[in-house]
Amino acid sequence: MRRRDSRLESVVTSQTAPRSMVQMILILGAIIAVGPLTIDMYLPAFPSIGVDLGADPTAVQLTLTGTLLGLAVGQLIVGPLADAFGRRRPLLVGLGLHVVASLLCLVAPSIAVLGVLRVLQGLGAAAAAVVASAVVRDLVSGVAAAKVFSRLILVLGAAPILAPSLGSLVLRWTEWRGIFVALAVLAAAIGAMAAWALPETLPPHRRQRPDLRTTLRSYRTILRDRTFVGLALVSSLGMATIFSYVSGSSYVMQEEYGLSEQAFAVLFGLGAAGHIGLAQFNVRLLNRFTPRQIILCSLGVACAGALLMLAATAAHIGGLVGLVIPLWLTLGVIGLINPNAGAMALSRHGEAAGTAASISGSLQFGLGALTAPLVGALGATGLAMATMMAATVFAALASMLFIVRAADMDAVDGAAEPAVAHA
Repeated sequence: MRRRDSRLESVVTSQTAPRSMVQMILILGAIIAVGPLTIDMYLPAFPSIGVDLGADPTAVQLTLTGTLLGLAVGQLIVGPLADAFGRRRPLLVGLGLHVVASLLCLVAPSIAVLGVLRVLQGLGAAAAAVVASAVVRDLVSGVAAAKVFSRLILVLGAAPILAPSLGSLVLRWTEWRGIFVALAVLAAAIGAMAAWALPETLPPHRRQRPDLRTTLRSYRTILRDRTFVGLALVSSLGMATIFSYVSGSSYVMQEEYGLSEQAFAVLFGLGAAGHIGLAQFNVRLLNRFTPRQIILCSLGVACAGALLMLAATAAHIGGLVGLVIPLWLTLGVIGLINPNAGAMALSRHGEAAGTAASISGSLQFGLGALTAPLVGALGATGLAMATMMAATVFAALASMLFIVRAADMDAVDGAAEPAVAHA
């Protein structure tokens, strides 16, 4: 058994060579894109879903909340399974569930049924989110992991850019239900690619016992780590800022500012492009600054952008331009915050990377599930969206200042693996 484990470890080690790591990033980027595609692709259809199923905007937005809840709860289940049974099996089962749920959405007779099915979609997509993060931690840690996560955002970034555009394209040829056919096909294709190209990165001797006591012990150990919790909150609140924008943007841009579905998709994509661009710039910044310095500076900029957005929407200054410029500024710098906070958090618990990734991911989507419907409850206006975005970025800054221990971050800042120095 030990000889077999050694062969497996040599395979994993060989895949951290620069050329192989680029291939691995592309594979993981496709896998982790399942979540954003599931969340974003049907955004342009929100108004038509409401008309067809007789639902108001808040009820339609609750279907997005259902997806986020599925992603949050699903990750807590998948994380320990990925630490016990390896990375591949939970991933493939989760993608299979996603395909089935997507096809069932075709026959949803009401907004309530659609919401339940969206929860199942989220449960399936949770496996992709957990496994992709755990595989990165299996291969690299510390600053090297932050660089890989930044590169993943480049691949992952195509999802939020393309998803609303793909949804709008589907709506030109069919009704909103056709979007779920496309999601089923995409999940099936990504699952086939993972089955063929993704190796198992967790050797048997590193796996945890598949029992409740071991799982609860892992959760207890990780949740007692104050710095991990603080960093997980920072990245989660950053994601909650994005979800506040995602849940309200279609109503704000299309109904308040009169944009068409296609124009909204273009504007949405431009905002995502800024987020991706700064995430790539993060790789260069990490050569000169520590992750902690980058996170604190970026949070300051995000707070300033959110305040400008609040002022512009409250005072009706500048119209769409007055909203979009500070909005893009805020979204952009989150591309510097999340890769660094997420990587530093996971670097502290390599022995239970799946469980740690599940806690971090569950917090992200759980907070997103809480904030998304609040935008609709506050009126689905530009001011409501700006208010929620400001609340989440200021909460992230408070977490970084008052929960995260600087000394703990400094202990892993220098942890890197030479194989990905040029990832």
